[in-house]
Amino acid sequence: MIHHSAEHDAGAVDEYLERELGLRVDALEAGREHSHSAGLPRIEVSPAQGKFLQLLAEITGARRVLEIGTLGGYSTSWLARGVGEAGTVISCEFEPLHASVARENLQRAGLSERVEIKLGAAQGSLDSLLSKRVAPFDLIFIDADKRNNVAYLERAVKLSHPGTVLVLDNVVRSGAVLDDPARHGTQEADVRGIQDSLRWLRDDPRVSATALQTVGVKGWDGFALARVL
Repeated sequence: MIHHSAEHDAGAVDEYLERELGLRVDALEAGREHSHSAGLPRIEVSPAQGKFLQLLAEITGARRVLEIGTLGGYSTSWLARGVGEAGTVISCEFEPLHASVARENLQRAGLSERVEIKLGAAQGSLDSLLSKRVAPFDLIFIDADKRNNVAYLERAVKLSHPGTVLVLDNVVRSGAVLDDPARHGTQEADVRGIQDSLRWLRDDPRVSATALQTVGVKGWDGFALARVL
């Protein structure tokens, strides 16, 4: 059994790991600061999580990545680094301000040539991709409004090939996933969306999935990881 030390907190450990592993990339951190200055919510992935996404893209040899939820382009930038110069990231974003800031950040990081941001409701953007019969994606990162997770997963599988990796973020929410969604007021639909998406991953025969809890500067949360069969 591993015992927790009261002398340290998870955020400080994250900062230590970022420092010792050299996870902060100056151009990406500048973009993150620009996002905060522009008033975007501070809900982007951490540097460690961003590097995790980059490594997933590299390990799987992904050349086509789909992201649902751009925000300020921080996770987008990590994914763009992961696909390399020959790769492409298509990212869906609902808010015009977020998309505009993300484009500025990607330009600053020298990654804009690898990324296409589709503005509008993600379900509509995904349906458009399906209607155009685009080539399947190798890695799909879902980090948008949680109430629509199942709709995103359904479309993601249709945009995949056998072996495509799906990553669904924020599936624990400080343990809220255990509760009756009605307890969470304005977040009820999001909690219910997370619960429904986990059951969908369990029951859909097209995927094999697991989920892991995480702790750090982003608090207590987790992600689901699936492979399309």
